[in-house]
Amino acid sequence: MSEELVKSVQDMLNEEKWTRAAISNYSKNHFIELAGVVTDAQKNNCIDDIKAICDEHLSHTKNSIIGLYLSGMLGLKKRTLDNSPLVTLVNIFIDNKKMNIVTYLCESILAEDESNKFALHTLAECYREEGNEKVWEIYETIVKLDYEEADIAKILAEKAESESLMEDAVDYYKKALTRYVNKKQVNQVKEIWSKLVSLVPEEIDYFYMVQRKIAKNISEEKSSSMMQELYNYYKDNKKWDTAIDILKLILSIDEKDSWARKEITDCFRGKYAGHSQLDDYIRISNLSQGWRNVFEAIADFEKHIAFDAKNFVFHRSWGVGVIRKVEGEKITINFGKKNGLRDMTLKMAISALQPLSKDHIWVLKATKKKDELVKLVKEDKLNTLKIIIKSFGNCCDFKRVKAELVPSILTPAEWTGWSTTARKLLESDSSFGVSPDDISMYTVRDRAISQEEKLANEFKAQKNFFAKIDILMKFTEMDTESDLFADMFSYFTNYLKSTTSVTEQTLASYLVVRRIVQQYPHLNPGIDMGIFSQMYAEIENPNEMYTSLKDSKNTSLRKDFLSCIKMLPDWPDIFIQLFPTVLQSDMLTTLISSGHVDKVKKLVISAFDRYRDYREAAIYFFKEARDEDWFKETEISFEKQMIVLIHIMEIAFREIANHCNTTENRKIIRQIQVLLFKDDTLLKYIIEHDEDTITKLYTLVDDIHDLDPTIKMNMRNRILEKHPDFKFPGTEEKSVTPKGLIVTSKMYDIKKAQLDQILKVDIPQNSKEIGDALALGDLRENAEYKAAKERQHQLNVTAARLTDEIGRAQIFDPTTVTTVRVSFGTTVTMLNLIDNKTEVYTILGPWESDPDNNIISYMSPLGNAILNSKAGEKLDFVINDIKRSYEVKEINIAK
Repeated sequence: MSEELVKSVQDMLNEEKWTRAAISNYSKNHFIELAGVVTDAQKNNCIDDIKAICDEHLSHTKNSIIGLYLSGMLGLKKRTLDNSPLVTLVNIFIDNKKMNIVTYLCESILAEDESNKFALHTLAECYREEGNEKVWEIYETIVKLDYEEADIAKILAEKAESESLMEDAVDYYKKALTRYVNKKQVNQVKEIWSKLVSLVPEEIDYFYMVQRKIAKNISEEKSSSMMQELYNYYKDNKKWDTAIDILKLILSIDEKDSWARKEITDCFRGKYAGHSQLDDYIRISNLSQGWRNVFEAIADFEKHIAFDAKNFVFHRSWGVGVIRKVEGEKITINFGKKNGLRDMTLKMAISALQPLSKDHIWVLKATKKKDELVKLVKEDKLNTLKIIIKSFGNCCDFKRVKAELVPSILTPAEWTGWSTTARKLLESDSSFGVSPDDISMYTVRDRAISQEEKLANEFKAQKNFFAKIDILMKFTEMDTESDLFADMFSYFTNYLKSTTSVTEQTLASYLVVRRIVQQYPHLNPGIDMGIFSQMYAEIENPNEMYTSLKDSKNTSLRKDFLSCIKMLPDWPDIFIQLFPTVLQSDMLTTLISSGHVDKVKKLVISAFDRYRDYREAAIYFFKEARDEDWFKETEISFEKQMIVLIHIMEIAFREIANHCNTTENRKIIRQIQVLLFKDDTLLKYIIEHDEDTITKLYTLVDDIHDLDPTIKMNMRNRILEKHPDFKFPGTEEKSVTPKGLIVTSKMYDIKKAQLDQILKVDIPQNSKEIGDALALGDLRENAEYKAAKERQHQLNVTAARLTDEIGRAQIFDPTTVTTVRVSFGTTVTMLNLIDNKTEVYTILGPWESDPDNNIISYMSPLGNAILNSKAGEKLDFVINDIKRSYEVKEINIAK
């Protein structure tokens, strides 16, 4: 059937070519018949074959009606981005005034792809010319899908306003305004701005947001002139604080703006109309004088105006006070019972005092009883947060909130529960926002905003790339049709388009765009979602790339990354490569179910053979897979598995001692200790086997010096219960001394190596030499024998001394060194008060002592004499009948 269909299409194309049918001969019925061909092609799985024939035909007959229709509609079936054949086809019939066919074609296209912008715009034009009421429905769809369409948004706004649907009207006007700003169409921007000022002047946050867009896309001067119109509303309604903020913004754009300077003076007069010193403070600050910098004048005025009777102030030594009276340049302040009344000049007050509002948290602490405050804070968390945030310039972080409440009002235990609820309020309540410069700084809004606006503001303030993705994905659960979403989404599409190299940000942008486009195909900005194979080829280290992708509760970038890899032809090999990093059972299940069990077994064997490189993988297989049949088929003995885990634990302890990957290594140690010791997995195996196995495995555990001694003690006791006569290796040589010997890790290793050399090499060699000398006979005259015996004595004495010292040795932790006192690991600079010369000594242990280089032992006479002294301390002592006198000048950490 498919071959017949392909042949029939070929015949249709040839017939069209030979007959050269005129455009006027085509009717709607012709395309209904061609639609049947598209349906048949899909049923018979020959879409690719027929499209290929049509594309080849179009290469030399570019205006073939049949070729254009079939190629375009079959392309829609395949979800290809290229709809140029259909655009050409529709335009041919537009040019020939066959509007009924144009309408049919557009409706057919939209039946397959409801978000096709070309078809929507064309069909809307057809409906408009026909006077078809369906045009409004199409207009609404266009505005939802096309974030660049401004004119239609304006038309819809005007229609909604005429029908008194004011909420819809405002929404469409906002869409139109944002899009006109993006297009830099100044006249339209001014028109819609004025309309919105007349409709929703109270939405000050929205106007500030648009002002920033105008300043960025058009010019700061235009944004300033727009804000003047908004200012008039707030001035007329005597909302002085907002009016003043708007004027400050205008003046930040042009400090020389004389109109704004005059207006801000008038606003201050309105705001402080009842202030006893208003005129004097305007005069003193030169607020109305053009020669003085306007912001210096404003700052000066705002400092002065805060000082009036009954206002509160704060002094860093005297605390909170209330102004009792202001007489000329003299101010009298009551700082309470403890610090009483204080008089000071106005000039001194401005520099020494911080003005406080009557509802400042410090004022409340100073004027209310503690039980009242405790009740307020516990029962009204929302208002408490607002009070504290507003107390610090309407911008503070959560650390400041805690500092104001704990321990003065809440106990640390009470804070734990209180803070959890408070954080949720800051995130969810629309009366809170964040600073556009720092997302950790919270603000209180005069007008509650929508959750969408709140998230959009957080997105702008957020500096972390992956946190931005989290906000975007949270937003998709609310509204993907708003311009706020479009702005956030375009951040990642633009990033993807503009970046040439493949970084974690590039890959993350691709993954998040792909996920959103899969859910909402109409949002695709023209990016080929099939570029992953090309991107992956440029990734140098896939394991590091996987780790660098940061997931959150709203994102699953790592999972999406693996899903994309699954589409590559060599995905099994990539999964094997990634598994030691990913460590997810789903990967193994996918590999095994796809017939790649041999690859998995090879990975397991490699993990245990090369455990230094595959630590986490070896632990994972031991924990999760050792009972699986495919794991057992690797024939890795249980004993080998446990030995590998013990070695990994030893490596982890060693790296922690060297301050290497401490967090990761501690996690590894905890995992292994649970696997081997929590349920006595290792111990049960040991006590059921022979003494050689016990010796081997216990020795491996015992050699890990930093392992919890209780674990070793438990093992010893349990082994002795089962094998009472068992002799633990090395117990005879060990001696316990109450006094330790502080040493560096480096010297400890050197001394251990020296002892190993003596015990394992020198003494066996010496024994051989004694044996050879005995063979010579006549021991009285045997010089070789005497020399060998002397050497034996020296070796035994040295070995005994080293064994004793190593047994007493306590390895010094360099992170514990302090410069408060002279101690191990410090370098001390002293002035010799007898000859007035400076002497510098490094204090270490007897093993590290090197007097020629001024490295002395803390156990030496001099080291012991200066030990524990402090900088500035004078020392007098006698060593070997010689009087010494020093002053400690400086103590530093030894290099």
